[in-house]
Amino acid sequence: MKHTSRRNACKVLVAAAALACISGTALAEGGSLADIKARGQLTVGTEAAYEPYEFVENGVVVGYGRDVLEHMARKLGVKLVQLNLPFQGLLPGLMSRRFDFVATSVGITEERAKRFAFSRPIGIVRSMLVVSTANKALNRPEDLASKIVGTQMGSQAQPVAQEFDRQLKEKYGKGFAELKLFQAYPDVSVALGNGTLDVGVLPSNVLAVQMRRQPNSFRMIGEIGSPRLLAWVANPKDEEIRSFINATLEEMRASGKLAELQKKWFGETMALPTADYLPKGAL
Repeated sequence: MKHTSRRNACKVLVAAAALACISGTALAEGGSLADIKARGQLTVGTEAAYEPYEFVENGVVVGYGRDVLEHMARKLGVKLVQLNLPFQGLLPGLMSRRFDFVATSVGITEERAKRFAFSRPIGIVRSMLVVSTANKALNRPEDLASKIVGTQMGSQAQPVAQEFDRQLKEKYGKGFAELKLFQAYPDVSVALGNGTLDVGVLPSNVLAVQMRRQPNSFRMIGEIGSPRLLAWVANPKDEEIRSFINATLEEMRASGKLAELQKKWFGETMALPTADYLPKGAL
């Protein structure tokens, strides 16, 4: 399988500029289910670089999330339009109504939940510490002191890594030598392989894919932080859209369809909460 991501900033900027030049309300999405049906399409924003949740294969976005979205589009009787964009532009794009909702694996955090309308969880992930198998010196999370650590910029793993750096400084008097932030998780794996990075902080699902693709190339030395729930995000003004997402996920859970898709993409089912999953003060 070919796993690609949009890493060329210039191309992204050019594409964004071209879209911005489109006249009228071609880019304006969101609102209500009636609006979506009137347009005849469900438009969502995704960063397709988080296999097996959402990724690109043979030039097409596929994955667990894509299958769920296709089910939702069929339910509405409309066409699915899935825009593959850099993660850093998804939430701002949501607020400017570039799409109906964000259908990518966004970690539920207290700060985000006060600004954006999260759906019920669609997945769960753990922050794993990984090194190259050629690196025999690092074996425990405590070994990260004075080492170069890397993860994806703007991801749920970034604050987990920053918090662990703080804990190391508090306990041992020194933290990471440097925290490098990359545009995408595959870049972290590349940096581990070429030796420019000592330790990577990767989500458990991403690590599983990498270890399957490159057996004997990486090894885990521990886990940091707490498991995080992943969800989709709607504009706070579009409560009907969030309710539709939640109701459809519940229907899929009750029918067994969601478990079927989880087994297809992850090899196992997930025990996901249906209540009390949002932090205090969440919208």
